[in-house]
This record gives sequence, C-alpha cells and structure tokens, in this order.
Amino acid sequence: MDLVLKLRELRKYRNLSQADAAKKSGLGVKTLSSFETGERIESMKLVQLQRLLRVYAVTEAEFFSTAIEHLLAPWEHETAEEIDSLVCTLRSLPSSVQHVITDKLRLAIDLARDFAPTPRTRRQDAAGRQSAAVQ
Repeated sequence: MDLVLKLRELRKYRNLSQADAAKKSGLGVKTLSSFETGERIESMKLVQLQRLLRVYAVTEAEFFSTAIEHLLAPWEHETAEEIDSLVCTLRSLPSSVQHVITDKLRLAIDLARDFAPTPRTRRQDAAGRQSAAVQ
C-alpha cells in the first residue's frame, strides 16, 4: 500500500472528511486533497505528515509499518496468514507425514492448473472477435 492510499484510507477509517482532517491538522483542504490524489505528495513536508498522523492517532512507526495495512485492508493479508498457519501446522508434523502431504499438495496444484481456464491474451481476444465478425 503506497503513501497516498494510506493517507486517504486512514482519513476514511477515522470517519473524517477532508475538510475535518484539514481543519484539525492545520492544512488547507486543497493541500490535503492534492496529497491524497498524489498530485503533490512529493512536496509534502515531514511536519505536515506528522500533523495528519496526530489527527489520525497513528505514530510514524505505525504508519510506515505493515500493521497499518492490516488495519486498513485486512482482506489483502488473510490469504498470506492462512498459508503461514498451514505451513506452521505442516512443520509440526513428523517428517514422513510432511513428505506425504507435500506430495499430495503438489498433485492437487498440478490438477488445479490443468483444469483452470488459461487467461487469454489481447491478441487471442482480437483474433476471436475477428473470426466471429467474419461469420
């Protein structure tokens, strides 16, 4: 998650309008808006960021860590956490069982690849449309 998205999502997470956040931080509404759209993010001063973070009740360390991303977009991390949990469980099993499960998992992945539809390229889509138009 990039800086621009974090700023915008944090404000929304705190249920603040741009006007409210700007007023509480001492920034102009247009300035905040330009930061949130990425227009002027390169010109943001550290003190401006610190003011916004105080309004959002977030430390700089939290803002630049992945913890804030888990807070703002937990759905993006659920799969990774599930996989980590499965791997930990697998590692807790005896070695012989780990090998059996790993082999079966590889087989399941291969089968899934065989049955999953392959994504079409733009060239294939264009060729399909041309042949349909000719018929």
